[in-house]
Amino acid sequence: MKASEVRDLTEKDRQEKMDDISQEYFNLKFQLATGKIETPGRLKFVRRDIARIKTIAREFAVEESAKKIADKA
Repeated sequence: MKASEVRDLTEKDRQEKMDDISQEYFNLKFQLATGKIETPGRLKFVRRDIARIKTIAREFAVEESAKKIADKA
């Protein structure tokens, strides 16, 4: 998933996507532990998607708080 795609999502959609990807990551880690993982390279991409979504969510949160501070001043 590209960063531009994540930015286009609403906050609710980003949270749902994060939940889905987190569940997929859990399943992959479980498969890795049991030795039944089919695509171990997928772990890398899922981990990066999680980081990308968290980073963009943080950017929106910082931007929102900056707007609130600017409105008060």
